[in-house]
Amino acid sequence: MYLLAIDWWLILEKVILIACIVGLSFFIAMYTTYAERKVAAWLQDRIGPNRAGPFGIFQPLADGGKLFFKEEIIPLASNKFLFILGPGLAMITALLTSSVIPWAAPFVKGDGGVIPMQVADVDMGILLVFSIVSVGVYGIMIGGWASNNKFSLMAAIRGASQMVSYELPMGLALIAVLFMTGSLKMSEIVANQVQHGWHIIYQPLGFIIFFVCALAECNRTPFDLPEAENELNFGYHQEYSSMKLGFYLFAEYINMFISSAVMTTLYFGGYDIPFVNEASWGLAPWLMTLISFSVFMAKVAFFLFVFLWIRWTIPRFRYDQLMNLGWKKLIPLALVNMIITAAVLLWLKK
Repeated sequence: MYLLAIDWWLILEKVILIACIVGLSFFIAMYTTYAERKVAAWLQDRIGPNRAGPFGIFQPLADGGKLFFKEEIIPLASNKFLFILGPGLAMITALLTSSVIPWAAPFVKGDGGVIPMQVADVDMGILLVFSIVSVGVYGIMIGGWASNNKFSLMAAIRGASQMVSYELPMGLALIAVLFMTGSLKMSEIVANQVQHGWHIIYQPLGFIIFFVCALAECNRTPFDLPEAENELNFGYHQEYSSMKLGFYLFAEYINMFISSAVMTTLYFGGYDIPFVNEASWGLAPWLMTLISFSVFMAKVAFFLFVFLWIRWTIPRFRYDQLMNLGWKKLIPLALVNMIITAAVLLWLKK
């Protein structure tokens, strides 16, 4: 009975943590849309949303309400099952990638037990993220094909080939980080940076490659070819309406949020507070966990701002330029970075 009680407490802790992460992801995605409009207005010397509440802060709620109450239309010529499955798959894969990210320092209970601020600290943590992200392309492909619209299908093919092309240099850039940590566990990657310094110091080129690939994986400017309005109308989700369209739009912002969290974990020390020794503060465990979570979210917010800044600064690439950058520039650079990292580590071990 005692062991059974422990298992039930563990399940309860995980359920609460999962609910908090899902709620946080939706909240961040919702207000990233607001931040995008405000950042665009600031860069273009405009006001931005200012009608729905003070400073337009309720604008995301108004947008969500509009999508929720709009008429839901399913084209007669579409494959109805796949048409519904597409946005659901995009949303599910976007949320699943958050399961292995350590969001804060572990919480130490009064009895000495530890509650990790991570849903699953699996041995193949970062590999699990990549595998889920690779499945996410099916949400785009299924949605574009099931619509039975030639422009949607063309956009879906663009999205699939783009993601496949940029997953390769992203994975190669990651290998250099794994050489330094010797582990695929996200918690150990953070612990290695706490002890030896952030990976951005040792892997600046790898980080730049990873960041550019993250832009392409999220279909963000200048890599938003699957949603090129001037070429393909509205892209792969142009036949969607109501909350099915909302799922696709929300999935993009959740992917931005999770990509920022992954980059923070891999290259910027995760929840580590720079230049200080947190153990010397002598703070209560719950307060230390809260502070580390706030530091983690501040780093994520910085990356989200950069995502938004780039959208309103850099024009969209042509499709041939996008492919040339991925195959002819980023992959060779990632290979060179990986070889140099391996050589330096071997030399230091001698």
